[in-house]
Amino acid sequence: MRRRWLAAIWAALLAATVGGCAASTGTDGDLTDDWRPATEARQFTPRVGECYGALSPHTSHPPVDCAAPHLVETFQVGTFPADVARRSAPPPPGSAAVRAAFAECDLRGREFAGGDWRGGRLSVRVLPVAAAGWRVGSRWFRCDMFELNAVTGVNGEDDEAVSRVGSLRGALRNDSSVRLGCMNSDEWARLSPAACTAPHQFEYAGVWTTPERSYEQARRDEETAHDRCRTVVAHYADVPADSMLRYRTGTTFRYPSKEAWTRGDRGVRCYFWSGGRQLTRSIAGGGPAILPIN
Repeated sequence: MRRRWLAAIWAALLAATVGGCAASTGTDGDLTDDWRPATEARQFTPRVGECYGALSPHTSHPPVDCAAPHLVETFQVGTFPADVARRSAPPPPGSAAVRAAFAECDLRGREFAGGDWRGGRLSVRVLPVAAAGWRVGSRWFRCDMFELNAVTGVNGEDDEAVSRVGSLRGALRNDSSVRLGCMNSDEWARLSPAACTAPHQFEYAGVWTTPERSYEQARRDEETAHDRCRTVVAHYADVPADSMLRYRTGTTFRYPSKEAWTRGDRGVRCYFWSGGRQLTRSIAGGGPAILPIN
């Protein structure tokens, strides 16, 4: 008797549950036919002009308003070529495919910033689509620009982004705070910004692109770096790039950080060095009068 009573209760509960699942007015009862397929939901492409608050190898972070604090800004979205697109996974950092993508980002970054972005406290990175997006057919990569730390970033010690507000578009077309200029050196031989009208001994002159080789080989070849940077200074100051150039100017330089080198950056930042003399003006276009033979 007890068993029949329990069975009746369970039957009533089951009927109520099934009844509660009946389609509501205006629906067809099929809970999945209006959903987007998972592949469609996960296959997206970032947009130029978006800013992000995370400096991460993952692409799942949502964009933020560029007028709010952020770390990176996307200025170009490219597509990997067919030979790379056929692969089963996105190319890893330091691969030939990422370095080739960096060349595109480098070029577009100059247009975006209003000059060679290395002329500012700036860096550029390539961010390929994440593995999940690659599996569903996305083949894009992001070109991101970000501001470097005024000490460690400028001196090539690291490649960490600092939080900023506002877009970097056209940042080098005016005297913005990120633009490299006159410098002094501290007790650790680190360059730090100085007003060109104040006493200083160093000034950013331009970039020399080192040949393709290992990071360690490039860092050991200081003689070549000094020689090439002297030529960069000569063009910047408008003096002859001849055999007497070494008697007009000293040089120092900063290689990109190891992280930036791995991404494909081969740009060496070249600086004029006065050799100890204190200057109170820029050497740009100053000619032999500002850089006499000593």
